[in-house]
Amino acid sequence: MKEMMLNPRVVEIRQNVLKKNDILARELRKQFQEAGVYVVNLVSSPGAGKTTLLTEILTRLRQRYSVAALVGDLATENDAKRLRQSGAKVRQITTGTVCHLEADMIKRSVEGWDLENIDFLFIENVGNLVCPASYDLGENQRVILFSVTEGEDKPVKYPTIVNSADMAVITKIDLAEAVGFQRDLFYEALNEIRPSIPVFEVSARTGEGIDEWISHLEAAKKAFEQAAGSL
Repeated sequence: MKEMMLNPRVVEIRQNVLKKNDILARELRKQFQEAGVYVVNLVSSPGAGKTTLLTEILTRLRQRYSVAALVGDLATENDAKRLRQSGAKVRQITTGTVCHLEADMIKRSVEGWDLENIDFLFIENVGNLVCPASYDLGENQRVILFSVTEGEDKPVKYPTIVNSADMAVITKIDLAEAVGFQRDLFYEALNEIRPSIPVFEVSARTGEGIDEWISHLEAAKKAFEQAAGSL
């Protein structure tokens, strides 16, 4: 049986979509940079704890900064309602059948916001470790979240998203012993794909590792501001 090949027209359309997204992402990145907004794109599988963790991060950062969040989901505004409990500016992006966020969605969603008065913008991507890897959203950092409940081999199952990320966060670390999470096997899998990627172990429930991650974000924003000021 002959190997199935993609229709050339389908390939062309996909390439054009990605090219358009990249152009918009560059425009967004420039817009965010000029406004002084540090943008963090969170990606994970469904159930990794993005919303719970982000609510805690927004709550803590809001004590010293102006923070905002965009949250993508196929349906409902449930996650946006939860994030608003932090007191941050939040907008929901309902994607319908689209399994990822795109730069155009981000561009339309921040319209009307005074970006110059936002220090941190967090983007909670649709729960998926495949599609988001191909779409730049104009972010400064792409953070991939892995939960201890997902097993140790997740990094090698999704190498593309791991290679496109700037940092990894292990969530629900307080449950590690209860679920038999084996750190050595996880780090072995992660190092097989990205041996130098920074990793933070956190728990939104106990607060473990949260302050360390926030300190990292603050340092990254400071470096971002210094770099922007030197241009």
